Amino acid sequence: MKLGKLGIWFPMDPLTKEQLTELAQRVEALGYAALWYPESRGHESFSLGSYLLARTKTLVLATGIANIYARDAAAARQGQHTLAKLSGGRFLLGLGVSHIPMVEGLRGHKYEKPVATMRAYLEGMAKAADIAPKLEQAPPTVIAALGPNMTALGAKNAAGIHPYNVTPEHTAWAREIVGPEPWVCVEQKIMLTTDANQARKVAREGMARYMPLPNYRNNWLRQGFSEAELDNGGSDRFLDAMVAWGDAATIKTRIQAHFDAGASHVCIQPLNPDGSLLPHMAALEALAP
Repeated sequence: MKLGKLGIWFPMDPLTKEQLTELAQRVEALGYAALWYPESRGHESFSLGSYLLARTKTLVLATGIANIYARDAAAARQGQHTLAKLSGGRFLLGLGVSHIPMVEGLRGHKYEKPVATMRAYLEGMAKAADIAPKLEQAPPTVIAALGPNMTALGAKNAAGIHPYNVTPEHTAWAREIVGPEPWVCVEQKIMLTTDANQARKVAREGMARYMPLPNYRNNWLRQGFSEAELDNGGSDRFLDAMVAWGDAATIKTRIQAHFDAGASHVCIQPLNPDGSLLPHMAALEALAP
């Protein structure tokens, strides 16, 4: 897989069947390399990938991320190979350990030590290759990584990493750990508006779901934010770091900062300035490659 530089990351659960198709086809027509989507409370990753792959021609569909607690390693390997084979290599599997509320509260599993659990899962996928559909070349896998140990694991046992809710400084730090070859596929939230008050209001609402989660909070502290900056919905400095807002030129500067820091691929998540959960098509068009 030759993954292009710029993609779109978008949560698909709120969208109708027609909106899903429209988004994927519009992203493809605008020249983006990939469309990333999470696995949370709604759509199952592999089923959704199959649906969207069948309605596009050149676009890479990427899971950002598929929850490793949702299926065993053998099933993940079979699903990955199946979609890669039937789509002509357009499926990129991103895996993650998710978060305690999603694993224990929602799925009823025990949340184990993240790095050891991910390592065992990747090893299980490698062992399951014999039962998966045959391919001349194994399709790539990236893993969600924030801390140093998971980041190093992504370089050693996968094709690279998929950091989320991070800054260009974190991207540079991650590139230093993984070395020159592994992929660093970074998510960056953006908002096409020059209204600072509205941008921060929507950013605060969008970030609210992430603020209580230890995996993210610990990483923000590692990135140099203080506890005070993470309280009460986040300081302006924190929100501006998480969501690049402004005109197209300003947003492109942030995207380029990730590339300058060593990102292989940046997937932008276009928050809608009106606060809705629909994709902001004007942003997709303004930032298209």
